[in-house]
Amino acid sequence: MSNMAAPDCVFHRTLTRSRPGPGPGLNKASPVVCREFLFLVELQRYSRDQGSSVYFPQAVLHGDDLYDVTLSDGDCRLRVTLDPGLNRLVERNLLQPGATLCDATFIPAMSAQHPACPGASAERDSFRLVSVQLSGEADEGRSLRQDSLPWYRSSGPAGALVPLRANRIVFLPLWNNVDYSGGGWRETPPAEEEEEEEEARRPAVTVSELRDSFLFGRRAIARGAVQHQLIVRIINKSHLMYFGKTDRNCECPYKAVLEVCDRTGSVCVVLWNSVCVSWYQRLKPGDIISLRRYRVKRHYEAEPEDIEISVNSRNPAARIAVLPESSVSPEYLPPAPTYSFYNSAELLDRPHGAECDVIGLLTFCGRAERMRSGEGCHDGRRAELREYHWLRLEDGTSDQPIMVKLFSTSQPDTHLKLHPLSVLVCTRLKLMRAAGQTDVGFFLTNTTYTQVYCTGLGHHSEMSYRRLRPVRLFLQWLRGRDDGQVLSRALIGGFFIYPPPPVSLETYMKDQRGAPRFLRGAELQGEVTRLCYRERRAFCIQAAVTMVTYSRRGEEDHCLFWTDRASSLSSSSPRPSPSSFSLPSTPRSFRPPLSSPSPRPSPSSFSLPSTPRSFRPPLSSPSPRPSPSSAVSQLSAHRSGKSCKKRKMVPTESQKRRPLVTVQAGQNNDTVILFEASMEFLENSNADEDDDDDDGDTSSFVTAPLLPPFPPVAVETLPMRYNHTRREEQAVVLAMGGGRATAADSFDSALEGYYTLRLRALSDGESIDAVFLPHSPSAPLAPHSNTWTSILSHGAFSSHTPPPSPVDLINMAAQLSNQRLVCVLEACHLGGDTTELVLSRAFHLTH
Repeated sequence: MSNMAAPDCVFHRTLTRSRPGPGPGLNKASPVVCREFLFLVELQRYSRDQGSSVYFPQAVLHGDDLYDVTLSDGDCRLRVTLDPGLNRLVERNLLQPGATLCDATFIPAMSAQHPACPGASAERDSFRLVSVQLSGEADEGRSLRQDSLPWYRSSGPAGALVPLRANRIVFLPLWNNVDYSGGGWRETPPAEEEEEEEEARRPAVTVSELRDSFLFGRRAIARGAVQHQLIVRIINKSHLMYFGKTDRNCECPYKAVLEVCDRTGSVCVVLWNSVCVSWYQRLKPGDIISLRRYRVKRHYEAEPEDIEISVNSRNPAARIAVLPESSVSPEYLPPAPTYSFYNSAELLDRPHGAECDVIGLLTFCGRAERMRSGEGCHDGRRAELREYHWLRLEDGTSDQPIMVKLFSTSQPDTHLKLHPLSVLVCTRLKLMRAAGQTDVGFFLTNTTYTQVYCTGLGHHSEMSYRRLRPVRLFLQWLRGRDDGQVLSRALIGGFFIYPPPPVSLETYMKDQRGAPRFLRGAELQGEVTRLCYRERRAFCIQAAVTMVTYSRRGEEDHCLFWTDRASSLSSSSPRPSPSSFSLPSTPRSFRPPLSSPSPRPSPSSFSLPSTPRSFRPPLSSPSPRPSPSSAVSQLSAHRSGKSCKKRKMVPTESQKRRPLVTVQAGQNNDTVILFEASMEFLENSNADEDDDDDDGDTSSFVTAPLLPPFPPVAVETLPMRYNHTRREEQAVVLAMGGGRATAADSFDSALEGYYTLRLRALSDGESIDAVFLPHSPSAPLAPHSNTWTSILSHGAFSSHTPPPSPVDLINMAAQLSNQRLVCVLEACHLGGDTTELVLSRAFHLTH
């Protein structure tokens, strides 16, 4: 097909019916509706600037972000701007690449607001998507297939795509402001800036001379643009820092900081704007670089008597080159980077806030989540959502693993490769200690200069840390490990909380710096509906337990349950009471509030996406007649009438160590994965895949019917057993925007059973369903009596006695009758219609 769209294509039939009206800045054309199916090929985010308010006067009501959408009709592609009123569809991951759309409504845009771009035609056709209906699940493979189609009424791309409604030259990633996004970020230096190799290079100026000249006026070489060549080594590299503001125009509002040194001292080099696009990916710690045409400035964020070097693309245009060590004269060769590696035993004695480097074997990788950076920003913007995931490392020096809360480090490709059985090196982390906790409460998290190096990417063979004694000791321990032993406890994804919350209400309130804010049930509903995709928040309510169920994954129609008699009698009416709210599925037709306001919910019913572990309406059908105090499923009656169902469970014993043999087709090898991981420190090689099937123990499970049944738990809530042969698929499930419930459901879950507690808010009587995971691997291990009160306050079973069976625990649920509880709920929006609600703690309220 030619680059010109066919006359009978969907876009031609629809969009040619609408044209902007005459006159500058006017748009009198009516909206047009495309009744045929369209496919969403690409979704791109960027921040508003000063000019964006002209195009979208109401955009300030919907945040700082704008989105450009690439659509396909099967014959060609069209780029349009998403009306800011539809931003919520993206923020909750409803509108995503691969989605099928129908009844899409377009409004022609002013030609003056449309800059030249590959997606526009010579006639400057420009459209805004103002309403849409989603049809079916997203298919990323289809999105890739549409990517090669020509542009609608266009002669073809004339360069890199740029934002349509802001003066920017790069896009932001969809889910954070730290990573880079798009093909414009270079992995190789610009050809015109490469320099010919010279033998025995000598710097024309040193760091010490620059500092003295700027601060004390010696030699006067640091005033204005400095032409003198500076040769330094990169010691540390920061993540990308985005400083785009809605009230100012800047094409590429990025900066990154390099800590560099030569033999005379160290200094910070700041890369600005488009220099980041050209050089950020190319430069790494350990590189020797040559700088020319830079400026020296006072470093206001450090010591008062310090400087920084500013490197920009203009005024002046800096010249950067990466030099081989052999080309630098030995007497001017900058010193190598230094590292401060601490093992898990040594970390126990490190103070709060101490910086350290760690190396370990990754045995758990949590799903990507997001949290607000603060309650708000001083400049009026909303708090930024920061992406992170939890990692658990082992190094054999203690029983205490190294827990890392790893935020984005501007290394998106590396973060996608983080999976169990990888050897991970994290540099420039800082140690955090939870208040009132010693061993179990500490974890490591990012600093500005945190970098991550992982097996499978060739990092370890290039870095100088591989020769250090702590690293060599770790590798010696690693070579004695068995693949099967690690695989038996390797987990990914699922609900995870760390550090574990306190086990007493008094300590919890102290950690909250006073009494926590208790929400009413309706307030909790409102807070949950405002969550963005993978955003995680904790809430507190005062409630009573009215029902407890135990379900097996995939067998939710038969489960054990207990229900409070008073609760079941009061909720047996099919009509919803004013104190409850229903949760229908999210409607899939969307319009901006200004153009088509949604109907106001009635006082007795509120709308929220239906979720496996969120709020539910009261029971609409009576339960079996309860005993005077409670109702418990009659398990004994089902033992003789039903055969026990066998299910695969998590193995409790490690596989026996087998001798190392040559790997051949059809053979298993116990140490090949870890062996290859350690070999990367000697040479650049990838770990081989391993097909290691663990046959777990089986156990009997007796079920009884529950009327009405709870909806099933989300597959993203339960941790998965790591599958080394399908590690790439599992990594996609964990990543932001990449997880699909259907994909996650194809992997083995580490937890087959789970509890669901129905809570009644004491403030307004709202019913709330929350998942409870007392056997979760993320739960703390502390001795207690394994009563319901102690299990809820600890969030887990005791590690000193065998846990009660589900049958026993359901039979003991009558202990919860008439108890007032302070419940700590962890909410996380999983995308689309699914919001996870997990009960992490429940404290008995005596007064």
